[in-house]
Amino acid sequence: MNAFRPAQAQQWNLYAGFALAMDTPSARAELRGWCGLALASLAIAGIFALLIALSRVPGAETISLLPLAFFKKGLVVHVVFSFVLWYLSILGAISTIAAHRLCSANPPGGALARGALWLGYASAVMLFVPGFMDRGAASLNNYIPVIIDPIYLAGLAVLAASLVLSSIRLLLALAQRDGPLEPISLSAINGSILFGLAMACMAVAGMRIYGAALDDGFFEHLFWGGGHLLQFVNVALLLGAWYLLGGLALQTPIVRPSRIQLAQGLLLAGGLMGPLFYAIFETFSVDQAEAFTWLQYVFAVPTVLIAGLALQTILAERAAGNHPTTLEPLPRTALLCLILSVALFAIGGFLGIFVDGADTRTPAHYHGVIGGINVAFMGLFYCFFLPLLGRGLTIGRAARLSVWFYAFGQTFHSLGLFLAGGYGAPRKTAGTDQGIEALGAMIGLYGMGVGAIVAVTGGVMFIWICARAILRRTSAP
Repeated sequence: MNAFRPAQAQQWNLYAGFALAMDTPSARAELRGWCGLALASLAIAGIFALLIALSRVPGAETISLLPLAFFKKGLVVHVVFSFVLWYLSILGAISTIAAHRLCSANPPGGALARGALWLGYASAVMLFVPGFMDRGAASLNNYIPVIIDPIYLAGLAVLAASLVLSSIRLLLALAQRDGPLEPISLSAINGSILFGLAMACMAVAGMRIYGAALDDGFFEHLFWGGGHLLQFVNVALLLGAWYLLGGLALQTPIVRPSRIQLAQGLLLAGGLMGPLFYAIFETFSVDQAEAFTWLQYVFAVPTVLIAGLALQTILAERAAGNHPTTLEPLPRTALLCLILSVALFAIGGFLGIFVDGADTRTPAHYHGVIGGINVAFMGLFYCFFLPLLGRGLTIGRAARLSVWFYAFGQTFHSLGLFLAGGYGAPRKTAGTDQGIEALGAMIGLYGMGVGAIVAVTGGVMFIWICARAILRRTSAP
């Protein structure tokens, strides 16, 4: 299959239609709100990521600033802000853009949009505060770990309500649309539907476990199925981000829109299986748990399809003389984010072949995959969100360095965890509790710590650059 190129020379501008749709104060205020929530979530997650990584390094227990007593709560805060609130904020941002694009800058449901934002910020406070309270045990269950405290649990419910309102608003815009349904909007719509399926899985699980003691087992059962489907949401957004970054970089469709439709359709088909597993299998049985685990292999087909076709287009453009070094700074940054995102996502996916759930090879896998998604979302901020807000950057070395630092730091972080896990380093433990004796495991953990510092450095640069742009009053000249 040849790389896609238009049949004849033509002017193709992926950005212009979205810029026109978002050129109102209300649209920019909505997008700015979601971007602010996303950056705040990532900042909080980054702080705790560094503390957690340092607490894993042998000898860290002797540092008074990193008491191991706070490790589990810190891990909960890090995971929820970096793997839940950050991604759902991106879903909110893209859904806002899609709603305005679908309805030619005049979507219905303004009250729903404002309510979703208010609830999103309220949930962030409710999820953060319990991490510093002297009450509530931490449950390190998969996907959405919790602090067993009424404030924290209410925060999760408020966050869910926020995204439900955002999704309803987007579907209302779809029903009344008079604008085009492009791959970016399709990404938001599919992500919103998959989010609804994830909530359905959690609702069914909650009804079937209602009345049981609130312990690790309760929350593992509650979030196992829905947590898997939240990863489908992330991949739906990732496919849209790859399409967008490629189009912004090369000024030509990176893949045919029909291929994006096929990839999103495959994701949706896989996601629809999730709620059915509660009818097909005995609730909370080993067979049901394994079915959800195997379901995630659905990711392979759409991501390999889009990544492979995108690579063909990039190579075709290079053969035509459109080398990355000849691109303007913003397109070059978009292409950088696309390539590093695909590479890091592929590394994480490959490492996932070897996980068994007991050692640090599991977080090595998902840190690689999630790191790839994060790089794509960094590109969205630099090349799409900020320009739509009228706060576009003069992309320079600092912005590109932030991407390089984050991508390479996360790569070493994942490979260090993988090496340590190969020597038996356990998950979700720190310091002397890890029982590390093998030299290979210690080397892996030290490499993981160094990688974490480099990745956090890139993350801090990204947050600082984007936050300054969002908080300034006027556009850059």
